Amino acid sequence: MVVYRFEDKIPKVGKGTYISQSADIIGDVIVGKQCYIGPGARIRGDYGKIIIGDKTSVEENCVLHARPNEICKVGSMVTVGHGSILHNCTVKDYAIIGMGAIVSDYAVVGVWSVVGEGCVVKNNQVIEDHRVVVGVPAKVVGEVSEEYKRLWIHYKKIYVKLARIYPKELKSVQRAR
Repeated sequence: MVVYRFEDKIPKVGKGTYISQSADIIGDVIVGKQCYIGPGARIRGDYGKIIIGDKTSVEENCVLHARPNEICKVGSMVTVGHGSILHNCTVKDYAIIGMGAIVSDYAVVGVWSVVGEGCVVKNNQVIEDHRVVVGVPAKVVGEVSEEYKRLWIHYKKIYVKLARIYPKELKSVQRAR
């Protein structure tokens, strides 16, 4: 696990959370239990605070940051897709942030909402619960169905399982020359 103290701020990481050796967790950060923090993720609580709930996956190359003395808050069972950026925003429980999406300052993504791949949720934009948004800027294109939720609960549980088995099963292998 790669966590860094910054000034007097020390990250707190919940039991059963996996943090890749190439991820950085810096300063005033709280990561819940059974989370998955993928390779290349950068979670910077240097002058703002980051709070991540339980069983959330922050996939490869994501960036989470907050403004000075403010908070970026990510709920429980959230999926933050590969290469996403969350800055000084609130993402509520069970939300899905698609690959390469950006959620900007003071934006709120509701419970079980889906931010499509490459989408930009702009400053102060509020995405209501159970909405699907796409585009730049984000526009509502639908609602999340019960079938979609069942499918995504399955995917979310895969990352909870990865958080449990990666520490035991992930092994460095030297290549033959």
